[in-house]
Amino acid sequence: MPREKSTTEVTVRKRAPRKPAVAVAKSTQNFSSFVGPEKRAALIAQAAYFRAEKRGFAPGHENEDWLAAESEVDAQLMRADSPPRG
Repeated sequence: MPREKSTTEVTVRKRAPRKPAVAVAKSTQNFSSFVGPEKRAALIAQAAYFRAEKRGFAPGHENEDWLAAESEVDAQLMRADSPPRG
């Protein structure tokens, strides 16, 4: 006996919208009036140096140090730029 073909419903998942790159640029603009790009780069370089120093300047982690330092400095600048709570 032949089987009946069953119809199955296909559900289509919608993807979440991507965050525009403008959001990243706006976040760095918030503290750009507080600290210029040269000062920000100097702070990041200093923080990356201290990270490298902590691990004995072992090679191969330069990008990792830089990105972590960049994130750390940006977070500190965002906190310094935001109004105090209370």
